[in-house]
Amino acid sequence: MASVLNVSAYLFTRIDDPGALGATLRDRAAGGGLRGTILLAEEGVNLFLAGRADEVRAFLDALRADPRFAAMRATKSWSDAVPFGRLRVKVKREIIRMDRPEVRPQDGRAPAVSPATLRRWLDRGADDDGREIVLVDTRNAFEVDYGTFAGARDWRIERFTQFPDAAAAHRAELEGKTVVTFCTGGIRCEKAALHLRDEGIAAYQLDGGVLGWFAQQGGAHWNGGCFVFDEREALDAALTPVSPAAGERAA
Repeated sequence: MASVLNVSAYLFTRIDDPGALGATLRDRAAGGGLRGTILLAEEGVNLFLAGRADEVRAFLDALRADPRFAAMRATKSWSDAVPFGRLRVKVKREIIRMDRPEVRPQDGRAPAVSPATLRRWLDRGADDDGREIVLVDTRNAFEVDYGTFAGARDWRIERFTQFPDAAAAHRAELEGKTVVTFCTGGIRCEKAALHLRDEGIAAYQLDGGVLGWFAQQGGAHWNGGCFVFDEREALDAALTPVSPAAGERAA
């Protein structure tokens, strides 16, 4: 049985001291033998960590003891080895760069759709009010190539900063419909949904992203795997690494 616990988590929340907090989290993670990446900015935290299960859980428990991070949830998966070479802690201007300072999820979360609700909508072909559903993949093109929802919009963006311009170019596809944005773990689609709402589009984010969907709905309505930013490369709907052959085909 796989013994290494991997977690992916983020939370948009106001952080006045990202540098000082980064030093504290580095010491705490290193002390538990954890490896991975922790990104911090004034708008929040984004982390991918792996290690012994008890140490990973202890790290998350300590982080959530801080009121700023009490609401943070984590998506979990297991592997036979730690899929990170080292521990990195970085302080950045944004934990996910969009270059749209008016989009401030730390001031209010984007409306979210649970995997169960989205599954119901996709099964019936419309939302609860009978409106057409449009799924928008907010990930970069190479990530989409590993797998995506059936029928999802893929605007072939190369970096997330291109999303607002791509959305403007494809606005006609979205108007009058219920739009659900999605990404790997939820961080990009949260900013994307807020931006679309600012532009007058009825947009929601998929709560928990693709990994949350896999955990609750498996591979329903999904084709392929999901790229992850670690040495596993991509996960299947069971949250286990895809076979090397599948990764080679995607590449």
